[in-house]
Amino acid sequence: MKKSCPFFVLVFFASFFSYSQSIATSPYSLYGLGSLYESNFGLVPSLGAAGIALPSDSFINNKNAASLVTIAANNFFFEVGGTGIQSSFEDNLKKENRNNFQFSHFAFAFPINNKSAFSVAMMPYSSSSFKISELKIPIIDGSNEYYYLDVIGTGGLNNLDVSYAYKLSNKLSLGFSASVLFGNTTDERTYEINSSVTSIDKKLSYTGIRPILSSQFKMSPLLTFGLNVKSPTRVNATKIQSVTVVNGTGTSTLEIDKKSNTDDFYLPLELGIGFNKTFKNKLSIVFDYEKRFWDATNESDMYGSFSNQEKFALGLSYQRARASRSYFDRIKYAVGVNYDTGYLEVDNKKIEDKNLSMGLSLPLDHMSSALFISYTYGQKGQITNSLIQENYHKLTLNLNLDGIWFVRKKLE
Repeated sequence: MKKSCPFFVLVFFASFFSYSQSIATSPYSLYGLGSLYESNFGLVPSLGAAGIALPSDSFINNKNAASLVTIAANNFFFEVGGTGIQSSFEDNLKKENRNNFQFSHFAFAFPINNKSAFSVAMMPYSSSSFKISELKIPIIDGSNEYYYLDVIGTGGLNNLDVSYAYKLSNKLSLGFSASVLFGNTTDERTYEINSSVTSIDKKLSYTGIRPILSSQFKMSPLLTFGLNVKSPTRVNATKIQSVTVVNGTGTSTLEIDKKSNTDDFYLPLELGIGFNKTFKNKLSIVFDYEKRFWDATNESDMYGSFSNQEKFALGLSYQRARASRSYFDRIKYAVGVNYDTGYLEVDNKKIEDKNLSMGLSLPLDHMSSALFISYTYGQKGQITNSLIQENYHKLTLNLNLDGIWFVRKKLE
C-alpha cells in the first residue's frame, strides 16, 4: 500500500482536469446553482447521511473535519467513490425514467502528528442537468395568454475541500475547512409567443470560497457530540450570452457571446449538530439535525423562491467484533432514514426529499481498508399541476484504502 499511495495521489490530481458535474439529472436542477449534491464518504450513505459526530477511524468522515484527529498515527487514507442513480419522473400527464452513474469523490487524509490531521477532497457541489419541453406558462398571472418554454441545462459546481483538524484535549477537537467552489452551467432557452421565437443561450461561471468550522466533543468513550458551522458565502458569477429572435420578418441577432456581470449567488448560514452513541462496542446510533437559513439570502428564481431548510438524519450500525479473526464478525451493517424539507418553494409548496438507506462495510484487510456498499430509495417532490414527483434508487460504492507511512523497518 505504501508504494501505491503516490499513484493514487496522482490519480486524484489528474481527476481535477476531467471532472464532470452530471452526477444528478433532475428537473429541479433548473433552479439556482442546480441540485445541491452531498458526497458522503465511507458508510455515511447507509446511515441516512448522518455523521457529524462520527470518528474518522475507519474512513474519512467528510461530515466533520474535527473527526480527522481519530485517524491512527502513520496511517494514510485514500478514498474514491461512485454513485449510480435510477430515477423516474412523473406528473399528471406522463412518466419518464433516467439512469446515470459517475464517480462522486476523490479524497485523502493523514495525521500530521498526534494532535493534528489534514485532508483534501474533490467532489461535486451541485448539478445542473435537465431538459424541459413545451412548458406552458401564462404571460401574466391569471391571464389566458400563454407562452411556451423549452430549456436544456448542463454543468454544475465542483467543491475542492481542504481541511485541518487539531485536538485540544482528549475530549475536544476542532476542525477548519475551506471549500473552494468553482464551475459553470449552460442554459439554452427558447421562448415561443404566437409566431415569434426567442432563443437565449447563456453560460454562467461561478467561483467562491466557503469557510467551515467544526468540532467534536467526546463526553465518554461511547458518546460523542458534533457541531458544524458553515459560513454565509457569496459565489461570484459572470455571464456570456447570445440572443436570437426569429419572427415573420426574419432572423435578428441581438447579442453574440456578450460577456457581463450577473447577480452573484448567496449561500446561507448552515448549522448542524449530531451525536453518536455506542452500546457495548457493537451497536451505534447516530443522529444529525441541520438547518440552512435561506431566508436571509433573499435568493429567488423566476419560477420559485428559496426558504429555510431543515434536515433530519438517523442511522443505526452493527458490527459484531472489529478486531475479530472471523471475516464475518468484522462486517459492519447499517440502516438509516433521512428527511429534508427542501429549500425550493414552487407555488407555495416545498420540494421535500425523504429516503431510506441500508448498506454494509466489507473489510479488505486487518487495517481500515474496506469497500462500502449502500442502497438508498427516496422520493422528492409531489404530483401537482406545477410539480413533478421524483422517485429514485441510488447505489453507492465507496472504496477506502488504508496504508502505513513513515515507519522504519526494524533490523534483525
